[in-house]
Amino acid sequence: MNDKKFKDVLYEFREISDLKDMVNTSAELFSEKDAYLIKLIPGGEYTPIKYKRFKEDIDALGTKLVEMGLKGKKVAVVGENSYKWIVTYLAVTNGTGVIVPLDRELPAKEMANLITRAEVSAIVYSPKTEKVMAEAMEQLKQPVEYRICMEESQLSNTCNLDSWLEEGRELIKQGKRSFIDAEIDREAMCALLFTSGTTGLAKGVMLSHKNITANVYNMSKYVAIPYEDIGLSVLPMHHSYELTCHIFTGIYQGMTVAICEGLKYITKNMAEAPAGVMLGVPLVFESMYKKILKQAQSAGKLGKMKKMMAVSKALKLYNRPNLVKKIFKDVHHALGDHMNLFIAGGAAIDPGVIDSFQALGIPMIQGYGMTENAPIIAVNKDRYSKPASVGLPMPGTEIQIIDADESGVGEIICKGDSVMLGYYNSPEETAEVLKDGWLHTGDYGYFDKDGFLYVCGRKKSVIVTKNGKNIFPEEVEFYLTQSEFIQEALVHGIIDEKSGDTIVKAEVYLDREAVKEAAGELTTAELRNFVKKEIDRLNEQMPLYKRVKRFGIREKEFEKTTTRKIKRFNQSNIEE
Repeated sequence: MNDKKFKDVLYEFREISDLKDMVNTSAELFSEKDAYLIKLIPGGEYTPIKYKRFKEDIDALGTKLVEMGLKGKKVAVVGENSYKWIVTYLAVTNGTGVIVPLDRELPAKEMANLITRAEVSAIVYSPKTEKVMAEAMEQLKQPVEYRICMEESQLSNTCNLDSWLEEGRELIKQGKRSFIDAEIDREAMCALLFTSGTTGLAKGVMLSHKNITANVYNMSKYVAIPYEDIGLSVLPMHHSYELTCHIFTGIYQGMTVAICEGLKYITKNMAEAPAGVMLGVPLVFESMYKKILKQAQSAGKLGKMKKMMAVSKALKLYNRPNLVKKIFKDVHHALGDHMNLFIAGGAAIDPGVIDSFQALGIPMIQGYGMTENAPIIAVNKDRYSKPASVGLPMPGTEIQIIDADESGVGEIICKGDSVMLGYYNSPEETAEVLKDGWLHTGDYGYFDKDGFLYVCGRKKSVIVTKNGKNIFPEEVEFYLTQSEFIQEALVHGIIDEKSGDTIVKAEVYLDREAVKEAAGELTTAELRNFVKKEIDRLNEQMPLYKRVKRFGIREKEFEKTTTRKIKRFNQSNIEE
């Protein structure tokens, strides 16, 4: 369903004061419903865990943490997505201290650096991260008090999470209620999230219970998950997008969440769960769409499918879900037959991909945010959306465009209950982005006549020509990656020696198989000529001042963050 009549219609949900209130009320409302589907054995069947058990595990671990003297202290959690990761997070925030989620893909040196900066007293980690954790521990000048492995550990001086859970249950039986009865200060920091985006030194974002739960509560007014739907958790949970928008909103709305085994197993796990909702970054959805097209081509049905998609778009068949699912039953079957909603975020997505999924009968929306706003700032409604827009301002969040140019494009700033407390131990950096309660995002954007927000690109990466024209690299990159031969592109400005003006240079990573299929084996010079012709063709779609004048060809993929965003700086391995 996508209809303008829903523009001013909001879903109604209960108010919550903090994460503890969220868990407790959901455990009461959905006591016997499955909260999580987990795999005890890789590749095995999903095992359900009910909301009642979920709360009991949080209370047990929290009680043990407090008993071990960790009240008011910082506890880090490191590992792949898991039920125990979520239990650990909430056992810390809901009555113990401050949680510090760390990226499991960080090298040991950076892990040790963040543990030191955060002044962590205990670390809960998964067996898969044991090696890097052991290396990180050796580099610490001040050792942490407790190392707690989620499973059996091979290391000495390590505690076991399952044992702590059992001991916590016993403590509760003995009448220990220090965690269960703990008062929550919703204004105080409960989570310290390190984010570097794609540039610079990681900053510690301080979030409170109020910040996070305001995001969950207000986002739910725009997007409501059907009671029977199951969510598939794919993105790393240490990232605020997955954590707030999927895990916490899932708990709040009483959703069942299946933990995905990894990116390679998305479609397999979709069918096994069976999943009806999934959050992802653009790369995940774009790859999925390309596979759908390839499978249709292999089956000799691509031409027919594209014609029917065109009919679906023209007749807005997304408002007739039962009909459109019958038309594209092969696609729905490949995705598990239950998929009802895709939500994209974390980076800009090709609106054509959203349009296409909707034509295939899978509603898809995108949103916009940043960790500093816990994270959602704007999001499309599940019943009223625009593919190219990041959505409407989230309820309770005020958005302004400042220093706008003649076309209405300026910096996006926002204000509301989800704006962070500040950067940890960094008052100067905090003052740069927080001004009179307004969070200065560093992103450029504009509103359309219906109040929908559009994001153009990062303020830091914008290219400014001599005559004052602004070029957003993200826009040029979008055009370049429409080519079947260009898998990835990164655009920046360089000074042209002849004119002295700033011109656009693109660095591209090619789909070598597609190039070979189209042009055969090419010499280095022939390949450059082939790529130049392709870029010249794409340039025709852009104004003169935005066109790519120089380019380099990469041998390897661009280095990316764990949410699959290309790191804009420190890239190398380019053939001029």
